[in-house]
Amino acid sequence: MSVETNPADPPVVIVGAGPVGVTAALLLARRGVRTVVLERHHDVYPLPRAVATDDEVRRILQAAGVQEEFAALARPARGLRLLDARHRVMAEFPRHQQGAHGFPETSMFDQPRLERVLRDALARTPLCTLHGGAEVVGLDQDGAGPVHVTYRDETGDHVLRAGAVLGCDGAHSVIRDAIGAVWEDLRFEERWTVIDVRTDLPVRCWEGVEQICDARRPATFMRIGEDRYRWEFRLPRDTEPTRERLRELVAPWVDLADPAEFEVLRQARYTFRARIADRWRRGRVFLLGDAAHLTPPFIGQGLCAGLRDAHNLTWKLAQVLRHGAREALLDTYQSERRPHARRMIRLAVTMGWAMTGGQDAAAALRRGVIGAAVRVPGLGTAAARGLSPALAAGPLVHRRVSGAGRALAGRFCPQPWVTVDGHRARLDDLLGDAFTVLTAVPLSPALRAVADGLGARTFRAADLGDDGEVAAWLRGAKADAVLVRPDRIVMDVVPAGHDDFTALASWASLLHTARTPPAARRADETTSPRSLPL
Repeated sequence: MSVETNPADPPVVIVGAGPVGVTAALLLARRGVRTVVLERHHDVYPLPRAVATDDEVRRILQAAGVQEEFAALARPARGLRLLDARHRVMAEFPRHQQGAHGFPETSMFDQPRLERVLRDALARTPLCTLHGGAEVVGLDQDGAGPVHVTYRDETGDHVLRAGAVLGCDGAHSVIRDAIGAVWEDLRFEERWTVIDVRTDLPVRCWEGVEQICDARRPATFMRIGEDRYRWEFRLPRDTEPTRERLRELVAPWVDLADPAEFEVLRQARYTFRARIADRWRRGRVFLLGDAAHLTPPFIGQGLCAGLRDAHNLTWKLAQVLRHGAREALLDTYQSERRPHARRMIRLAVTMGWAMTGGQDAAAALRRGVIGAAVRVPGLGTAAARGLSPALAAGPLVHRRVSGAGRALAGRFCPQPWVTVDGHRARLDDLLGDAFTVLTAVPLSPALRAVADGLGARTFRAADLGDDGEVAAWLRGAKADAVLVRPDRIVMDVVPAGHDDFTALASWASLLHTARTPPAARRADETTSPRSLPL
């Protein structure tokens, strides 16, 4: 048995090289944290699974350094339509081509192509190492010390000494079992048939997601790519579509006069479940993605939730491992992400119930109520936007009971295009990976001290060259300044007319580091920012 020993710099071991695990590795690398990714398969799973993402998650891919490559393979979608059994439009929930995060609010994609993009980025990153064909067979953790991970490959057993372990190994996670976590059942389970197709036949397509609200035969249809489509049908138990049955199922969208031009890439039965792990952490071992939560696909948030996990945890882990922040900072991962994931799962279950109308005698009545509700003016637009709720109040999210700035805490800052020295870029590319103070007024001595202590960058909203978007955002919330976390969540607010943050005492001790933070690359508040980070 070989043992890796490097006491000066134990890596973070990530179990699972799917999108969540690889994104976590890339995000940690940007903060100087070395990772070893263990994956039991040798290559990317070749068939599509996740097919949709939102603008918040595209922003996470931007943070991981793969946004441009993802943009080349993504297809913006127009939103969601609810259709009745005769395919008449009951309601439409539009999605915009430019959301608050700076990207289309819904994008369709092919998961294997996304995984290739992520793996290629991983291979280019010196701080990341991928071991394929590596199966984790043991996990040993002694108090607050390193975690010892035993994995097996074709050459035998090996042990890695890890500063932390991230379990990104899916619904059947061995890491979840190892930390003694168990599922909480959120009471949803249905079996659906998923059919992925490639065809050049003319397909009647709205360029968004169509949900057939029919308790007898609910279905979902979406276009994924130029010639790629997905249908999902809830069929009677143990029913598998034959070629003739398939022709009948897809007839509302495409005429299979020439079945040879209709290539079925995959036909699989899935059980859609709603579950969440009761614990997401033990010591330095964490659960992310499907290892921590399972959601029905009705609002397209399964993969999105896992990438949110990675974005939330990685900056906190880097603060602890690289800068000596308190271990208690890591407690906020579960306290922030689990309630958020639970709400999103509940929303998916509710939307699934609304879309399919249920299966009992009251289904027709419920569909009538739903049909009336979605015709309320403005409801469609409101329901289609802002699915992701604000983070709940906690040590790193100070939400005032009332008053100025209350609406900002726990939510993302917007990401407009900015212009600096004639160079146009998205705001996050200017901010970098650190804390940021965005201010509408000159910095007070108290604010400057906070920024210096955190190694935060500071920017005057008026100097961003963003057509006033950030300034209007602050003004609309009656805030003079905000403190933005590395994951772009607003942590605290300076209400208009005040000169300091409202909850410094509650979060300062968590972020106090035993080592000097990197020097803040801060733009002077009286001048424009000089350059963009490379």
